[in-house]
Amino acid sequence: MVVDDHPMWRDAVARDLAESGFDVVATAGDGEQAVRRARAVAPDVLVLDLNLPAKPGVQVCKELVGTQPAPRVLVLSASGEHADVLEAVKSGATGYLVKSASTEELVDAVRRTAAGDPVFTPGLAGLVLGEYRRLAAEPAPAPESGEAGETARAPRLTERETEVLRLVAKGLSYKQIAERLVISHRTVQNHVQNTLGKLQLHNRVELVRYAIERGLDGA
Repeated sequence: MVVDDHPMWRDAVARDLAESGFDVVATAGDGEQAVRRARAVAPDVLVLDLNLPAKPGVQVCKELVGTQPAPRVLVLSASGEHADVLEAVKSGATGYLVKSASTEELVDAVRRTAAGDPVFTPGLAGLVLGEYRRLAAEPAPAPESGEAGETARAPRLTERETEVLRLVAKGLSYKQIAERLVISHRTVQNHVQNTLGKLQLHNRVELVRYAIERGLDGA
């Protein structure tokens, strides 16, 4: 699904993706329309502009990544400002591409986003990983009184799930993790999804924060 408030740009992106073999199930021109249509058609990938009327792109992202099934969100924006990139990632976006990217780069980014890999315009990946670590350094919310505490909030992960989580925290892509552990890309995805479910987390940002808080990003 493609969301952009400029009709010519939106149509061109949708056409390029369709011609590359993707099934473009819907388009939208503002934030409210994007949320309604995405919930109706449940796209696997949402190609999303940030500067939208009615509701900003980051709010669209927040509302949709918390639903089931949640789309993977690739932001496609004219802005390469670090603040915009970090805000998009914290709202749940899987990747961030600037509009100066070529059609080939966009098609590759959508494919990789669909596969669960984080995709960023060159130069932004290090920024995002640094933000993961900054977030992890912030104190975690204390459990409310009466809760069972850490044991109840930390379901047991398998040895392989913990191994995958550790590599995710180090910033490796799913493809790199698969090569490192000599398992399939799909198996890595399954381990990540199982871990998200067990920990009741919603996206990669929350997962990396969880891992770093527990020291799983060390050597």
